[in-house]
Amino acid sequence: MNFMRRFFSVKGFLQRPWWVKIQTQAPECLYYFGPFDSEQEAEASQSGYVEDLLGEGAQAIKTVVENTNPKTLTACEI
Repeated sequence: MNFMRRFFSVKGFLQRPWWVKIQTQAPECLYYFGPFDSEQEAEASQSGYVEDLLGEGAQAIKTVVENTNPKTLTACEI
């Protein structure tokens, strides 16, 4: 389900979506990718995000799939 349909559906509005949370140490950043309809959908997508970050030179990558509503999608220490 895309984000707009989720936003305008009552069921989707009441449920918290699934997100892929990725932390890197170099650079020191926190990323949220999503939203996803299910934990399985988020888990299936996380390797692509990790691959992209590795391609950009990110190091010490940790991933977690969370059922949440993040306040910020990207936060990096500068």
